[in-house]
Amino acid sequence: MRRLPARFLESLMETAKLVPGMDAIDERILHHLQSDARLSHQDLAERVGLSPSPCARRIRKLEADGIITGYSARINEAKMGFGFSVFVSVRLDQQVDSRLDTFERQVRVCSQVVDCWLMTGSFDYLLRVAVADLHEFETFLTGTLTKIAGVASIESSIPIRRVKDQFARLR
Repeated sequence: MRRLPARFLESLMETAKLVPGMDAIDERILHHLQSDARLSHQDLAERVGLSPSPCARRIRKLEADGIITGYSARINEAKMGFGFSVFVSVRLDQQVDSRLDTFERQVRVCSQVVDCWLMTGSFDYLLRVAVADLHEFETFLTGTLTKIAGVASIESSIPIRRVKDQFARLR
């Protein structure tokens, strides 16, 4: 039977915490910022039914509370030359902290890996790899991923199309 690493359980408990003090206006602010983080405070305030100063205070509070963790631009990977995504499930030979640390350290420096999740179930990690084409994926798979110490097996899936694209769940 596989043992779950302690830090996985801590992460699970952290995500289960509720956010006290949020109301429907905060939720609307988050919804609009998630759609367009470049909205001015004036435009955002109008959309949520506040004046700009209270709206700005709410944004600062959401930032201070760690609910808003940053702002970024969405990049079109295909236009950057990386339009071929592959989901890769990875099983390690041992589920011990030292193996997990080694794998995670190696994956963090792989530019092809854009998402990496520690998982429950039959595989230890789920990666999303963004590359130019199948040939680049093969090169990454055989030249990098399979050479990481502790990788016991790999299963790849190629998505047909993205059905939903949302940064975070709001309710």
